[in-house]
Amino acid sequence: MKPAIVVAAALLLCLAVACAMASDEARSDPQPQYSGDKLVRPERYREWIYVSTGLGMNYTPDPGMADQFTNVFVPQWAYRQFLSSGKWPDKTCLVLEDRNQQSKGSINRGGRFQADLIGLGVEVKDQTRFADKWAYFNFGNDDKTAAANPKQACWVCHENNAAVEHTFVQFYPTLKPIAQQFGTYHEHGAPATQ
Repeated sequence: MKPAIVVAAALLLCLAVACAMASDEARSDPQPQYSGDKLVRPERYREWIYVSTGLGMNYTPDPGMADQFTNVFVPQWAYRQFLSSGKWPDKTCLVLEDRNQQSKGSINRGGRFQADLIGLGVEVKDQTRFADKWAYFNFGNDDKTAAANPKQACWVCHENNAAVEHTFVQFYPTLKPIAQQFGTYHEHGAPATQ
């Protein structure tokens, strides 16, 4: 009887340690933080899951505007939930990092590479804070907090053109097939096929 008690105690101890580790991991998962009605700039977002990079993408062409790189990052916990459902969980943040581009530097004589940070765009799904679930924020290089953009700016564009909820998964080649598999993908503004 005593060996069974020892085994049961050992199993309970292992379960308690696993629960504590999972709880610590959940507490360390990045979620949106606010200062009053402003979003606090996400920290360490470059340690999140890298989703995609665009070059020169814009939705309102401005003649003479230099092409920029845009890198998208999402927290690991939100990414894992997307992979298992094709949907973004509440409290998801997507960071869009804008960077200048260069074509010549060091030993490079062709092609383009990323250069200085220009700013960050942050998309947040927070159903308890925003009546429309999603809000959009822009941070300059030194901004610590940012107010939500007006609804007629980013929100309307995402509402009308995003492939999954309010996110442009149509530009994320590793996530697009996941959303298609779960039936959460809806192409907007796609060119007509012949």
